[in-house]
Amino acid sequence: MPHWLQLMLDSLPTLLWAGVKFTIPLTLLSFALGLTLGLLTAVTRLFAAKPLVLLARFYVWVIRGTPLLVQLFVIFYGLPSVGILLDAFSAALIGFTLNVGAYSSEIIRAAISSVPKGQWEAAYSTGMTWGQAMRRTILPQASRVAVPPLSNTFISLVKDTSLAAAITVPELFQSAQRIVATTYEPLILYIEAALIYLALSSVLSHLQSRLETRFGRYGGMLEANR
Repeated sequence: MPHWLQLMLDSLPTLLWAGVKFTIPLTLLSFALGLTLGLLTAVTRLFAAKPLVLLARFYVWVIRGTPLLVQLFVIFYGLPSVGILLDAFSAALIGFTLNVGAYSSEIIRAAISSVPKGQWEAAYSTGMTWGQAMRRTILPQASRVAVPPLSNTFISLVKDTSLAAAITVPELFQSAQRIVATTYEPLILYIEAALIYLALSSVLSHLQSRLETRFGRYGGMLEANR
């Protein structure tokens, strides 16, 4: 068996375990929390009082205008100087959540704005409150628009978690770096890590296509019922 193939087979369990233990949980938690934060931020920007709107805009402006790696460094290496100590995983989770929240808020805000005003009027005419109209009428229709870009955000997040290696989170990429440090075979190990990321992204892209098809059918039924 070629040396490079044996090395890849020997390192595969370690890399996969790092992905299962750190990369996947970090991705799922960050996306779930970030999506919640993004929804709250989008609703704030569309419907809240002006001071809250300005605060939400400032948050989105700062996060979208600075590199994710710098944000992670500020949280993990910078905050201890003011007495806030976080372990590496928590710092990464906060950083990714804030980042996903800012970008997803713009997607959700645009999706909500795309729903015709007549849908609001129709919901109110049936006696719904604002919250009921949002939950039962507006968000289901907005989700049809938001799903494709949010899916892309999720796939990008899977790859972005590799940046957590810079703040010592022992996820998939840092595990590859540690193996490289002992084997001195960077090309083989980094290609292997890239292939694992590629496999994860390919699976998610397939799921995204199926999800978009499902929401497309849902949107078609809505159009037929209007």
